[in-house]
Amino acid sequence: MDLIKLLIIFSIILFFIRLNKPLYISIIMGIISCIILYKIPTGKIFHLFKLGIFDENTINLILAFYTITFIQRMMEKRQYLLLVEQTLDNIFNSKRINTMIAPFIIGLLPSAGAVLIAAPIVNNSASDHLNTEEKAFVASYFRHISEAFLPTYSSILLALKLGNINTTKFVLAMIPMIIFLFILGYLFYVRKIPKGEVKNQNINKKEEMKKLFVYLWPIALVIILILAFGIQVYLSSLITIIIFIVVNKFSFLELKPMVRTSFETKLIISTICIMIFSKFITYTGVINRLPGYFNTLKISPIYIFALIFIVSTLVAGSQATIALAIPLAFISIPNGGLPLMILLMCIIYITMQISPTHICLAVVTEHFDISFIKLLKKTLPIFFIFLLVSFPYAYFLYYFNI
Repeated sequence: MDLIKLLIIFSIILFFIRLNKPLYISIIMGIISCIILYKIPTGKIFHLFKLGIFDENTINLILAFYTITFIQRMMEKRQYLLLVEQTLDNIFNSKRINTMIAPFIIGLLPSAGAVLIAAPIVNNSASDHLNTEEKAFVASYFRHISEAFLPTYSSILLALKLGNINTTKFVLAMIPMIIFLFILGYLFYVRKIPKGEVKNQNINKKEEMKKLFVYLWPIALVIILILAFGIQVYLSSLITIIIFIVVNKFSFLELKPMVRTSFETKLIISTICIMIFSKFITYTGVINRLPGYFNTLKISPIYIFALIFIVSTLVAGSQATIALAIPLAFISIPNGGLPLMILLMCIIYITMQISPTHICLAVVTEHFDISFIKLLKKTLPIFFIFLLVSFPYAYFLYYFNI
């Protein structure tokens, strides 16, 4: 019954998304259906709403969105984003590379708001060669590639700790799949962008690299503060904002409108609703019961856990899936080692790109003003291809005892 209830809940969410309702409306309907199907008591409903709204993760996420968006507004005011695009163009002489590399670099910043910085660069580089849905996909897709393997993300660190896997070995083993992600994104969408004209060959590449650092230093500083000093994303962003104001001599009149325009109302509401929804799903206990349901199927444990990780990631997101299911997988498949970790993290990564509970997808669909369904249609072909290739690659690693 749990699987049927989950199917009903997600069908309702997708139904309202299909009706072009805002994501927060669709998620609210999912919450209501969860309350009805699982008969959650009234007192517990208010408690879960309170937990979702005032949870430390929710507050930190909202503050991160706001401060990252504020940095974006400041960079736009000084035309840094446009200059980044021009500098990358001078270095590589390719709009295609701009479209892929800029979001990837910006994606090193572990915040959903980072996609808001990548989006205008993709929009300018792709011009009218990609439609709006394709631009939204490209901005989100390449921004998230670093999230698949870099230990700058807490989900990666948590998974490696729970599976007792060496960080360096994991990163190196993931590189072929990361290259494959770039290839897929290029073949499906980026190659539609013309190569561009050959420019002046006398461009000083070293000088252009220096310029690139100058234009990207606010993002680099946020990343350094997070990684080197363990400072929260919103605090790192706030420190960067203060330094940015001093270094670039922003006036009060320049900053005043940014205070208002950096607050994305629909995005904030959608974020809160998604966080509340995750509390309700966790309360039902369905994630803990999934292994028992799938174990009744007479198939290999590998495929059972693949199903568990897909369903769990769709329902509860990557962090909860890793925390709940990684230990189960490594207990059930004790000789899985690195190949098992690679497979499971590939599944989590690519499933997050089609999950309606993924905050970043809410951000990018709001920014490009498209429905989740339209973004989903652009993602599904790559989802299936990457998922299918993950299995033989993991088997290759296992066979050669890597």
